[in-house]
Amino acid sequence: MWSLGGWLKRRTLARNPVDPELWERVRQRLPILDGLSAEEDRYLLDSCVLFLQAKHLTALEGVDLDDESRLFLAAQAQLPLLALGDLNWYQGFHEIVLYGDDFISPQKHRDANGIEHEWDGEHSGEAWSQGPVILAWPGVLSSGGWEAYNLVIHELAHKLDMLNGDANGHPPLHNDMRIRDWTDAMQTAYDDMNRQLDADPDAETSIDPYAAENPAEFFAVTSEYFFSAPDLLVDAYPAVYQQLKAFYRQDPLARLMALQVENPVYQAQHDA
Repeated sequence: MWSLGGWLKRRTLARNPVDPELWERVRQRLPILDGLSAEEDRYLLDSCVLFLQAKHLTALEGVDLDDESRLFLAAQAQLPLLALGDLNWYQGFHEIVLYGDDFISPQKHRDANGIEHEWDGEHSGEAWSQGPVILAWPGVLSSGGWEAYNLVIHELAHKLDMLNGDANGHPPLHNDMRIRDWTDAMQTAYDDMNRQLDADPDAETSIDPYAAENPAEFFAVTSEYFFSAPDLLVDAYPAVYQQLKAFYRQDPLARLMALQVENPVYQAQHDA
């Protein structure tokens, strides 16, 4: 059947071709894309082009935003959506603001006694409900490896979370997922992290302790690990990994393990 949406996408892609050498340079900077099939790679590239046409990137002082940098950011933003189809998962925002460094952001918190606390916090990223995503460019540039860190995925996970309203660690689940399974896996792991940190605030938790801040941060941090350190996440909280696998409809751990078997570079890293 003829589709206006499909026609517009094809026209956008035809009008914005990407030099294969440019895309290859971007791929070389993003090890977390290693192991994608040729079909997945083509789909990801098309998704990047459409993303960059749909979202406005505002580069502030200190950010040099050329075509390669734009694709570098877009590829990380689109990786979580790779298997989620053509639904508009990144609705509700139209702009990504890029700071040259970490930025100061006013914070508010109402404690259990009803007292409201205000302070200025230094941040590398924020996602505002019905507003822009804000990223510190050094954090973006430090993302993309199998190193348990990805600022882009972290902040855009918050946007997925907000599709149900306020960020609360519960994005809209697929029809074949059970809410009870999601809640049990996430709450059990979240409670486990908080027990460890309550007993010892300096405890070396198996994943970033920032995940214990609240359920929204738990979802964002574990989404980072799912794509950038799936082996660490599955060792720490296998049930969480399985829920994220069902939600994102991807298996980064399988990709990483295949790379460790088939790719000499990854074999050397695995043996080290």
